Amino acid sequence: MDFEKLKELVIELEVDDIADAVKEALDEGKDAFDILNSLTKGMDEVGRRYEEKEYYLTELVLAGETMKEAFNILKPILAAADKSDDKVKIILATVKGDNHDIGKNILGSLLLSTGFELYDLGMDVDENTVVEKVKETGATIIALSSLLTMTVEHIKVVHEALQAAGLRDKVKLIVGGAPLNMELAIRLGADDFADDAVEGVRHIKKIAGLE
Repeated sequence: MDFEKLKELVIELEVDDIADAVKEALDEGKDAFDILNSLTKGMDEVGRRYEEKEYYLTELVLAGETMKEAFNILKPILAAADKSDDKVKIILATVKGDNHDIGKNILGSLLLSTGFELYDLGMDVDENTVVEKVKETGATIIALSSLLTMTVEHIKVVHEALQAAGLRDKVKLIVGGAPLNMELAIRLGADDFADDAVEGVRHIKKIAGLE
């Protein structure tokens, strides 16, 4: 199983074949980090095709699922090999009152390959849960999703809860979702806004000083 083939499986969205292909590459003695690198290149190409409108949301979701299947095989090996404590920790959540998670899940899948340590709190997450997770993990980036106009104000609630806990200056808050734009995000207390998951990865890398 060569690296180019692994990359192509991600680009071609072969969600049913990727796990076996990764196992085969590992059985052949290929390094887990090299495998991840080839998968990441595939994901980068998927992102490019999405931005060029060659791929759409359906393909992005499938690519995320493909990456997740591969990562499930690689995760224990990568974790055993990577003893560094300096990974950037990021919390993902959909705000309270909102039960949409496609955008958040795609973002999580895209971030898997970039070396972040992820804590996905799920949907309908209240401010106290976010605050407690920051205290527990020491996460420095929080990515919040809000797909409903009626729930965007919860971004401000999270911002204020972090302030009250003395944590707001220790974290960067990035938000995304259909009702939002940069002006509204800033007004609600966020540091940054991204239009979609592909942009979200780019912004988060910038916030983390990775590019």
